[in-house]
Amino acid sequence: MRDAASSDRADSPSGKLQARRSFLKDAAAIGGVAATMTAAAPTVHAAGSDEIRVGLVGCGGRGRGAAINAMGADSKVRLVALADLFGESVTDCRNQMEAQNPDQVALSDENCFVGFDAYKQLIENVDVVLLASPPHYRPDHMEAAVAANKHVFCEKPIATDATGVRRVMKACEEADKKGLNIVSGLCWRYDAGVRETMNRIFDGQIGRVVSTQANYLAGPVWIRPRRPDESDMHYQCRNWYYFNWLSGDHIVEQFIHSLDKAMWLRHDEPPVKAYGLGGRARRSDLTQGDIYDHFAVVYEWADGTRTHAYTRQIRGCMNQTDDFIYGTEGKATVLQHKIEGENPWKFDGKKISMYQQEHNELFEAVQGKRERINNGKYMCQSTLMAILGREVCYSGQEITWEQAVNSPQDLRPQSYDFDAPAPEVKVPLPGVHKFPVA
Repeated sequence: MRDAASSDRADSPSGKLQARRSFLKDAAAIGGVAATMTAAAPTVHAAGSDEIRVGLVGCGGRGRGAAINAMGADSKVRLVALADLFGESVTDCRNQMEAQNPDQVALSDENCFVGFDAYKQLIENVDVVLLASPPHYRPDHMEAAVAANKHVFCEKPIATDATGVRRVMKACEEADKKGLNIVSGLCWRYDAGVRETMNRIFDGQIGRVVSTQANYLAGPVWIRPRRPDESDMHYQCRNWYYFNWLSGDHIVEQFIHSLDKAMWLRHDEPPVKAYGLGGRARRSDLTQGDIYDHFAVVYEWADGTRTHAYTRQIRGCMNQTDDFIYGTEGKATVLQHKIEGENPWKFDGKKISMYQQEHNELFEAVQGKRERINNGKYMCQSTLMAILGREVCYSGQEITWEQAVNSPQDLRPQSYDFDAPAPEVKVPLPGVHKFPVA
């Protein structure tokens, strides 16, 4: 990772003035799927070989799943490099990959990298990069991958602050110019049943959409006990989910899936404003970081429609994850793939793993077997929508989309080193917390 002070900032005075205009222009330019080649796509085969060399950045559970899906997409894929902040993660991942899929794994000690800068070394000798580290690092990793002319699978979310979102948007625009493929980990967009449900809504089968509700009500995630003599920075990085600067809080890291479907429903037109509430009902001490355990947000669009969004991570409560879309002629329950009302329908098509489908389409595009893919617009806008929701709850204030787009908020630490001071752990208090606006 670069020292924060050395990174190019998108929040300079001139950048602030142009941020919203540039953000929306870039989003419109790259679109959801790039239909026109603006540059010759880089070759993806090593000299004298038809192999597609893949490197994984972030060797946790999601990264390992992405690597397995990449190898499952095409027999020519070879996993040739690993990078992670922690050596034990690289070792465990390597052992699992070699045991599970030995014919497509070609890892050597020289191509297994550890540390904050490990991604820089990995990128040099691969064709496709899988980015699955904690979301805070995504802007650095995206910028480096695109600069090196690599195709990218980019897990969600793509940043934890607005500054990071703008950086990734710029990288995606550059990827479009270079003819690179960018596939997002917002996996429901690749689910056959959800795709068909959304298409039927777009075709008017529930009439005019008047309101939507998104629920992601679940239990808590893992937490790793503190080790003796462990520095604050090391502890926070191992428990990245519990620290806002690293994860973005669970409204950004997890609930983005539901918010992305609300954005998809509006053809990726962002809301104009939001307000909400949240807090920590059961996360009672700072060993569990500074994130909340519940959020409730109302997003409003220019046409007056709203999405009521609820997410919770509390043990012992009712669990439910689904999206409900209400129209003048019916109701769609998105994850159940069904419509009720005047035009009832239930999906009965072939079910394919959405995680696998993401990679199937990516590697087809990489080989020129389908249109080039650039998911940059929606993965950036949906991340910003989640950040907007977080900040209205943290602050207790209504915040507009324009304020979020232009915000100079930057959660990067002063340096990336386990011996460096870690960001202060301070739980945001509504009415006290201030969201920085330009």
